[in-house]
Amino acid sequence: MAKQSQQNKPTMADQADRHVLYQEAVQFPEAEVDFMSKTFAKLRGRKALSMKEDFCGTAYLATEWCKSDPERTCVGVDIDGPTLEWGKKHNLEPAGADVASRITLIEEDVRKITEPKVDITCAFNFSYCLFEKRPELLEYFKQAREGLKEDGILVLDLFGGTECADTLEEETELEEHNATYIWEHVSFNPINNHMECAIHFEFDDGSRMDNAFTYVWRLWAIPEILELLDEAGFSKTRVYWEEYVESDDEDDDELEGTGEYYETEEVENQESWMIYIVAEK
Repeated sequence: MAKQSQQNKPTMADQADRHVLYQEAVQFPEAEVDFMSKTFAKLRGRKALSMKEDFCGTAYLATEWCKSDPERTCVGVDIDGPTLEWGKKHNLEPAGADVASRITLIEEDVRKITEPKVDITCAFNFSYCLFEKRPELLEYFKQAREGLKEDGILVLDLFGGTECADTLEEETELEEHNATYIWEHVSFNPINNHMECAIHFEFDDGSRMDNAFTYVWRLWAIPEILELLDEAGFSKTRVYWEEYVESDDEDDDELEGTGEYYETEEVENQESWMIYIVAEK
């Protein structure tokens, strides 16, 4: 929660909207729409028009999907009603009546929604990792497959790397809000890969919004996900790895992600990576 100053004067943290900050710090809907559009067209030879965004939160991605093409529709599913309402007010309505009319938001467990059938179902920001037990995640994948058209695909993202087992904090400046986004690995248990993470925001006036978002999940490994997708009945799975290049900063010897992804079956591990997994029905 935001910490107030001793004089009870509202701080920048008090006045900030955590969903606005999250969308700027974490989400990249235009890039995700581009990846899904190009990948589906390449695999299926046609344009994807319908999508279901599981764990949609504020429906930021759903909105951008429908803004990208006047024929596109989206179903957004999330169990958190207040977050869906925030999304209606701040994302759907500002996008205009036409876009909003093509988005259906449903407050429900994602495992219970299999209609209407869609071209693409996606679960991003590692949200499905909240299913920490194998039977739970397998059930989700089976239901996700059930909700796809015959040539539909499921698109997931996943993170990992050698540093994921470490407790750490990573900071990113959010210049528009005079704030710093802080991603924290709070704890990691190597026995069961149970992981707890948190997002904090720190502002230029010294105030902080601690634990703006917290996560309790399992850090699934790529082979585990691929095996579960196969067991769930998907006909083929593909891994798309982000392309990395050397930094332009001569004092920085770390590699930088380009935002471009390529299909591969073999890579070298890195300190940190984020991938897409595509499963074909």
